[in-house]
Amino acid sequence: MNLSSYKTGNQVKTFIFLAGLTALMLGLGYLVGGTGGLVLVLGISIALNLAMYWWSGPMALKMSRARMVSEEQAPELHRMIENLAQRAGIPKPAVYVVPSPQPNAFATGRNPDHAAVAVTEGIQGALSPAELEGVLAHELAHIRNRDVLIASIAAMVAGAISYIAYFILFFGDDDGPLGIVGSLAMFLLAPLAAGIMQMAISRQREYVADATGAEILGDPLPLADALGKLQRGAEAQPMHVNQAAAPLYIVNPLAGMRGRNFSNLFSTHPPMNERISRLRRMGGIRDTALATF
Repeated sequence: MNLSSYKTGNQVKTFIFLAGLTALMLGLGYLVGGTGGLVLVLGISIALNLAMYWWSGPMALKMSRARMVSEEQAPELHRMIENLAQRAGIPKPAVYVVPSPQPNAFATGRNPDHAAVAVTEGIQGALSPAELEGVLAHELAHIRNRDVLIASIAAMVAGAISYIAYFILFFGDDDGPLGIVGSLAMFLLAPLAAGIMQMAISRQREYVADATGAEILGDPLPLADALGKLQRGAEAQPMHVNQAAAPLYIVNPLAGMRGRNFSNLFSTHPPMNERISRLRRMGGIRDTALATF
């Protein structure tokens, strides 16, 4: 598998989904108030994006009850992150530990200069050093790719679409271009479409972070091996974490709390089998069989 073309393809998919979300939002804004409504919606969305972008990092760490650890408290973890940050060409992020036995990790921060990597207490005992490096490389990839900014934009645009659809239904003109039936349909379908596109963006960013992390580490196989262990750990011992923070984690920390047949359309994480298979193909291995997660 050509890593460069693979990453480019997924970046293009992210752009298409973001463009679709933005077009839906602007179209609804125009229906509400013409050009003036479109400008108003755009201004509000930009303001909300800036607020979320600025505060999302501290909020995520607080929701996860993460605590900062010093080099004296976690020397090996700091050493790994510092070495990988140098390879990635970004400043070393702050290091946090989440008080949970479930093996998992996430990264957050508004840009590479204000970023943090958090790992759970259970991850170091569950993974080999090489596998842990694979996970940390994935998280640093999120920082280098500025995925927090992309996720914030997607979340705010999707939220704006829901509010506009609500306004159209309850405050719109029944004699307008949509009518009562059209307004009701828009109220139901617009947030649904926005949610599907937002989740698709999240899944594409995970694929790109997997590939970028493999590039940073120089080997995709440790991350592939780690993902299987992390998924089994999450299913065996769900984490008590705020649902809003769950999409940040490398595997869904709430995996054990839901049925396995939940629609992939509304999942923030790609299917684990597919993530592992792609990474193994990057390493020149073709899977004949994979465990079902």
